[in-house]
Amino acid sequence: MKMEVAGLNFRRACNKSMVGQEGRDSRNERRGNENPYEGFDIDPRVLTVDIDPRYIDPVDSHVLPDLLDESTIPKDLVEVDDLMEIGISYMMIDMFEQAIDSFSRIIWFSDDKEVIQEAWVNKGVSHSELEEWDEAIGSFREAIVSDEKGKHRATAENNLAFALWEFGKDEEALEHVEKAIEVDERFAEAWYNRGFFLNERGLFDQALPCLDNAIGLGYRSINVLEEKLRSCDGVGDYEEGGRISEAIESMREK
Repeated sequence: MKMEVAGLNFRRACNKSMVGQEGRDSRNERRGNENPYEGFDIDPRVLTVDIDPRYIDPVDSHVLPDLLDESTIPKDLVEVDDLMEIGISYMMIDMFEQAIDSFSRIIWFSDDKEVIQEAWVNKGVSHSELEEWDEAIGSFREAIVSDEKGKHRATAENNLAFALWEFGKDEEALEHVEKAIEVDERFAEAWYNRGFFLNERGLFDQALPCLDNAIGLGYRSINVLEEKLRSCDGVGDYEEGGRISEAIESMREK
């Protein structure tokens, strides 16, 4: 399976994602983050906040992260784009607890529905990376209801499907990946996930066109080819399966 970050340009092509050919065993494997939670500790100089001295001594810039809460800082003084950059930066270095902290602050401070939806999606991905599936599911649901016509709705539905599957709710997972496709029929990763779910149910003939759609829309990784190979084996199309096996071996050799 595949999960997507609602990143800075999708929003700067930061594609921190979880790919699930190996996901069949991931329910029983604990990855987690080996670093202890140290709070919000990326250098605050990357955060731009126009604030007067009554809130903070300009000399003591390192106190800024501790003051970023509803009781001390007016919302209109916080640059949420910088907070988003910080959160995604944390995700890129696998510091997911700190990323969750960053996205939670965005949700509080921002009044922009699109930004809030993006933060909920990325918060959910961060929880997923820690295998905190209940929290991830809650975050993705919040992303959906925060802006049902928002640009990250399909991503939220697709990621919710991933988290539900990991949480053991297979039927509901399939429902949400289908909703992702309804929202954006050109969402290649959602077609791939739908094919994966159908393969898991043994519905190989239904999975094949989904995987072909994913490939046709540009998702051409080893994972999607391996899923298509599984479908071909399931329907007995060994000739096509042989061609796919060759393509997989060629990709692995590169």
